[in-house]
Amino acid sequence: MSETTPENLAAEKNRASVWKMIFATRESGVFLALVVLCIFMAFSSPYFLKPENIFNVLRSMSTIGIMAIGMTMVIVSGGIDLSVGSVAAVSAMVTARQMTYTGWSPWVAFTTGIVVGLLCGGVNGLVITRLRVPPFIATLGMYSVARGLTFAASWGLQGSVASNIPMRNPQVNFLGGGYVGVVPFPVIEMTILVVVATLFLGQTVLGRQIYALGSNEQAARLSGVRISRVRLFVYTLTGGLAALAGIMSAGLLSTAATNLGTGTELDVIAAAVIGGASLAGGEGTILGAIIGAAIMAVIRNAFVLLKMPIYMQNITIGIVIVLAVVLDQFRKRRT
Repeated sequence: MSETTPENLAAEKNRASVWKMIFATRESGVFLALVVLCIFMAFSSPYFLKPENIFNVLRSMSTIGIMAIGMTMVIVSGGIDLSVGSVAAVSAMVTARQMTYTGWSPWVAFTTGIVVGLLCGGVNGLVITRLRVPPFIATLGMYSVARGLTFAASWGLQGSVASNIPMRNPQVNFLGGGYVGVVPFPVIEMTILVVVATLFLGQTVLGRQIYALGSNEQAARLSGVRISRVRLFVYTLTGGLAALAGIMSAGLLSTAATNLGTGTELDVIAAAVIGGASLAGGEGTILGAIIGAAIMAVIRNAFVLLKMPIYMQNITIGIVIVLAVVLDQFRKRRT
């Protein structure tokens, strides 16, 4: 038996403090789940750890991760956005149409697509702040409107038949399908945006106001936070990020499809929730959301490699969401 000395007691206390610090963070539980999942897949499939498969997983999560950045800010502020999938679709369709049918410069068309996303997000914010419509209803309405506009923008030159529109510019397509060396360019885009958004939320006044708004709206208002402007900002930014993700997806496929982004909003919300964002507002991090997106991407990849039924993906992700919430509640009780 080891002798109990002041030095041993101090060492044990330090070790306990380190472990407590590690597991007290919101992201620790989901990161541990991601590591366990990756270890399981490494033993279950010889293809999982191959570099090309790892890069495919990272690329598949990049668009969800980019949209999850905006969704995390929305959820932290106490809101929700159900329209991101449809906004991504209409933005990509407008970009492709301008390049294909009107002959616009590719980057002018790209900018137009981003502006469309910003406008959709801005309308969400204005309806919520000015008309006092609950975020769920306001963004559900935009979900339908943007999807309808996607079909309207996809009509051919005769304006009669809705169809997919090709993305024919290699520079714009590079945003979603290009490589820098062996690294997919979408992964680089996502990484840059994650770093910028993390610094923004943690180091700027506006970022702290977003947390304050979600934690206690009344206290934030009494503290001088301009509630309407903060909400308008997060919804507008989310629309812009959804537009970028949509254009990237269309670039990867070299086609803007009418069904692009269908069901994506659920994956984006799930990524944020799995990563520790509280639907009650006031809690959540960009890093956590990216880990959540990674978990979902690995799960989807696992079902392909293990040749399991496709419908089991949604069931499994639903279970993971519930477990993430349960683990978060357990962490809160322990800390």
